[in-house]
Amino acid sequence: MIEKEVPESQKPQTFLRDSDKGSSNSSSTVRGRFEKMIREVQDSVCLALEEVDGGAKFKEDVWSRPGGGGGISRVLQDGAVWEKAGVNVSVVYGVMPPEAYRAARPTTDNGDVKPGPVPFFAAGISSVLHPKNPFAPTLHFNYRYFETDAPKDTPGAPRQWWFGGGTDLTPAYIFEEDVKHFHSVQKTACDKFDASFYPRFKKWCDDYFYIKHRGERRGLGGIFFDDLNDYDQEMLLSFSTECANSVIPAYIPIIEKRKNTPSTDEHKAWQQLRRGRYVEFNLVYDRGTTFGLKTGGRIESILVSLPLTARWEYDHQPEEGTEEWKLLDACINPKEWIC
Repeated sequence: MIEKEVPESQKPQTFLRDSDKGSSNSSSTVRGRFEKMIREVQDSVCLALEEVDGGAKFKEDVWSRPGGGGGISRVLQDGAVWEKAGVNVSVVYGVMPPEAYRAARPTTDNGDVKPGPVPFFAAGISSVLHPKNPFAPTLHFNYRYFETDAPKDTPGAPRQWWFGGGTDLTPAYIFEEDVKHFHSVQKTACDKFDASFYPRFKKWCDDYFYIKHRGERRGLGGIFFDDLNDYDQEMLLSFSTECANSVIPAYIPIIEKRKNTPSTDEHKAWQQLRRGRYVEFNLVYDRGTTFGLKTGGRIESILVSLPLTARWEYDHQPEEGTEEWKLLDACINPKEWIC
């Protein structure tokens, strides 16, 4: 399945099917409002990133998926501040094969079910921001909504829906005030809905972004949740919106402070080594990458999370007590950054 580029003049106001537009069906309404939210967040985040950079602009590709739906990919490369920044939205639907369904379905789903091809709907915003300066952290955020209809060979099976997402920080060097600020914004967003969310989703983030073959986390965490369908659908839509709208206040103040910090070649080399860990996690463990590849997703959008450059050295170990060692220790032993 090969996506098709769409001329800017033909960019659609919505990627939903005609049958979804204006429907009174609650699921269709959530589909439409979720798409509206992620497109607004894409616009606001891209504007903030361009303002921080001071000159570079995003390249935009609008694409359609032959199986149904489409998306908007925006990438900024080789700017003054950003080495590579991608902010993508997609709204896709169609029929997924059984192996893709098993990769995408909630972990609480019945493991004994062996469905045939499954009609699905998925909408999401996904972004990874790699700054140039070694003292400026990488940020990842992703918020998504997923539905499946009854498997084609399982008549009467109920429709399933769930929300997922999160925002996490991956620095090469630790500035505690930055990490505390970042986590405080995540906690504030979570506490508006449920006081249990931040500690629960903070631990989930630490567990999810674990590079098993290295015995360390990808970064210093944040929040992560997936397969959420045990709360009211409207509440989870509002929660996802609040978290997505918290990206700019959580991250941009940190970038403004660190984007011009003087650095050496040694600092840059360490940043490149940590980006190697980023590549390892995304290609080996990331659930979204696996799902995208198995459903014929747009390759450029799936792999936009990877940095322009990364580095691997044989048996590299930072000296104990150094700033590099402190970062590695925090990745091996997750910390509680706020009370």
